[in-house]
Amino acid sequence: MTDLNKLTIADARDALRKGDVTSAELTGACLTAIEGAGALNAFVHDTSDIARDMAAAADVRLKGGDAPAMCGIPLGIKDLFCTRGVPGQAASGILEGFVPEYESTVTQNLWDAGAVMLGKLNMDEFAMGSSTETSVYGNAINPWRRAGSDTPLTPGGSSGGSAAAVAADLCLGATGTDTGGSIRQPAAFTGITGIKPTYGRCSRWGVVAFASSLDQAGPMTKTVRDAAIMLGAMCGHDAKDSTSADIPVPDFEAALSGDIRGKVIGIPKEYRMDGMPPEIEKLWADGTAMLKDAGAEVRDISLPHTKYALPAYYVIAPAEASSNLARYDGVRYGHRAKLAPGDGITEMYEKTRAEGFGAEVQRRVMVGTYVLSAGFYDAYYNRARKVRTLIKRDFEQVFEAGVDAILTPATPSAAFGLGEMTSADPVQMYLNDVFTVTVNLAGLPGISVPAGQDAAGLPLGLQLIGRPWEEGDLLNCAYALERAAGFVAKPQKWW
Repeated sequence: MTDLNKLTIADARDALRKGDVTSAELTGACLTAIEGAGALNAFVHDTSDIARDMAAAADVRLKGGDAPAMCGIPLGIKDLFCTRGVPGQAASGILEGFVPEYESTVTQNLWDAGAVMLGKLNMDEFAMGSSTETSVYGNAINPWRRAGSDTPLTPGGSSGGSAAAVAADLCLGATGTDTGGSIRQPAAFTGITGIKPTYGRCSRWGVVAFASSLDQAGPMTKTVRDAAIMLGAMCGHDAKDSTSADIPVPDFEAALSGDIRGKVIGIPKEYRMDGMPPEIEKLWADGTAMLKDAGAEVRDISLPHTKYALPAYYVIAPAEASSNLARYDGVRYGHRAKLAPGDGITEMYEKTRAEGFGAEVQRRVMVGTYVLSAGFYDAYYNRARKVRTLIKRDFEQVFEAGVDAILTPATPSAAFGLGEMTSADPVQMYLNDVFTVTVNLAGLPGISVPAGQDAAGLPLGLQLIGRPWEEGDLLNCAYALERAAGFVAKPQKWW
């Protein structure tokens, strides 16, 4: 078999079980692809020796005939996940030199299932960004290019390295995290599938925290079936995470019948934004028609508090970041600034944090500290929490009225050029999250499915939002949409 790195997880699993290919061969093909893709800057920590050992162990397990679905599958791991004995910096200078002595629960679940770690993936610093331009490792590059143009494009963020690696066939799947759209937006920008499960479905233990009430891990894969397989391996109750739900993990892949007859799909009128590009509008209309043709009932719905979601998110997320990032002070681990004679502990804190944090992280920490400060707590933070409750209630009322899933665009545009959004106005970048943040605020599952291309040939994604804990149902709706859209385009290799 040639081009083993281009296989889907499902096809690779079947080939491994039949003995047509070994995990060592699959892993070798991916490592070769990674070596030749330095221009994408997707992988930032090399674990090729570990990968070969894990592949050899997986092959032994496969020969025994009792291997789980993910056994022998080579994956990339976002740099936000702590992996024992492997550097993990969350793409930040402040964690330079940090090598965790423990394994995140999500990665441990994957290793227990026999998966193989190829390396750590690039991302926005502390997952704060929508373009992977705030990374201490430098920008990750989208493998897609506009037709007739060499302009480097963003793979989205914060899981931009994960998206670029999957889209360029450097790995069969990758872990991502999603705080306000950081799985779904890069998936849409690179023509892959990405699912953010219900808050509490995947353990957050061992994942470097950004905003603890919003962060959630999920898989980024080439197809919906792959997402179902990988998500099943990542989930599970974890006593080490107080927000982890003690709910059985169903067989998500078994839910993929593609039959959505009688399902009710909601189309929220509030997502029709002023100035929405015509191609996004058309993609949404086409997706609606596809689901209708597949037998679903399409219903117009209202989510009236949607317009307050972005401002509420950009109060709550920085507030939680300010609190979480207070621990990075140069005392116990990571970067410590060189001190001048006479400097005390206060100067050490100030200089270390000024040197270690990038500009975007500094901005969000300052915003967060401001909204939590005396005199502003009620005016900003408490008010944002109340708005969040109203947003969650909007979704609850829609689901109580019989809607099974909600269809929206995933992003307001196709991938943009690196540097095009990093203007003096950071709000322009924040607007990229306009369709995704509501899902995090409400703790719901959401998935991005590639469904078309823009005039320049770049991929565009549609988002489906599901009921809490019903990822199987959501994946089945996404599977029906994926089959109807028939998106098979791949980026032309230039790297």
